[in-house]
Amino acid sequence: MSIGITFIRPFARVLVPFTLNRKRRVLYSTILHRHMSSKIPAESYPKKENTSPEQLELDGWKITMKSSVQEGVSTVSSAKDEDPVAATRELIEMWRLLGREVPEHISEEELKTIMECDSKSSKKKYLKYLYLREKMKKAKQIKKEMKAAAREKAIQDQLLETTNQEKQQDFLFLRLWDRNMDIAMGWKGAQAMQFGQPLVFDMAYDDYMKPKELQYTVSQLLESEGWNRRDVDPFHIHFCNLKPDSPFRRELIKRYGEKWNKLLLTATEKSHVDLFPKDSIIYLTADSPNVMTTFKHDKIYIVGSFVDKNMQPGASLAKAKRLKLATECFPLDKYLQWDTGTKNLTIDQVTRILLCLKNTGSWEEALKFVPKRKHTGYLEISQHPQELVNRIKKTINSFPKGSLNKYTPKK
Repeated sequence: MSIGITFIRPFARVLVPFTLNRKRRVLYSTILHRHMSSKIPAESYPKKENTSPEQLELDGWKITMKSSVQEGVSTVSSAKDEDPVAATRELIEMWRLLGREVPEHISEEELKTIMECDSKSSKKKYLKYLYLREKMKKAKQIKKEMKAAAREKAIQDQLLETTNQEKQQDFLFLRLWDRNMDIAMGWKGAQAMQFGQPLVFDMAYDDYMKPKELQYTVSQLLESEGWNRRDVDPFHIHFCNLKPDSPFRRELIKRYGEKWNKLLLTATEKSHVDLFPKDSIIYLTADSPNVMTTFKHDKIYIVGSFVDKNMQPGASLAKAKRLKLATECFPLDKYLQWDTGTKNLTIDQVTRILLCLKNTGSWEEALKFVPKRKHTGYLEISQHPQELVNRIKKTINSFPKGSLNKYTPKK
């Protein structure tokens, strides 16, 4: 027995460390196994048993990668569902923050135009155009405000120079002047409605015109009514063939507003043939073969209310012939040298010519209301009696007092 022990003792130093290292390795593996099993939830792997730590780490990595892939898919789908208008607005806002030339305010139509641009460069060019346009508008607005401020300052400076007494006097004078002028015009208008010579505007041409042309015609009618109201001896204006639901009536009420019911004129849906005898009516039309020589105070002149840009020529003449009415035209070729353009005049120009003829009887004075762009000058005026009287008066007034007996002209 002693011999066996003595025989093994030399090998104990080698065998003991080997066995100890083996036990340590087993102990470490069991500790690592318990540690990994405590970190991974048991419900994720209910059916797996006796799995190694490497297998557990691989499964955890797979779960993490799958969750990240699902998050990526959800973000892509949300990006697809995002509104393209909002995305375009965010892009524009980003360019604005980067200092690009982008306007501050963009409308929905402009935003749609930007979205329809094919390339990025075209979007930038369009945004630059909007930016420059907005900049010009701001500059104009600033200039306008500066002018208004300067005008207001000038008015204030002018008011400071005058005394309070002068202000009150001027204010009272202007108020009395305006009041007296309104009373005088109202009196003349009321007198014209009772005793004045009628001037009829035929409103039966609204079907021949476009809406824009009808607006031009109403503007000319307003001008004619204003010139007639301010004249010394106004006409009694009639708006004939004015139907209650016609575009003419709607536009007139829109322009005049509350003053429409206070106007000193006659607006009726009746025809001029029903109001006046046919033998006293003269229809003024540029297509008439009969040239007007003098203004007749006992006649009733009819003016067609239309802008004849796109109308067929001779429409008013055909209507007058259909109603068997006398027609006349102004003697423009007799008194004016026509260069270019048609011989058609606007309604307000015709009204002013008739007012001047009614007051003076002079074609030379009346035809001054024809625009100078349509003719190159006046021809030799025929010696009408009234015109001769006016010329003689001017000649007499040109001589100094007491010099007619000596036949010495004014130096």
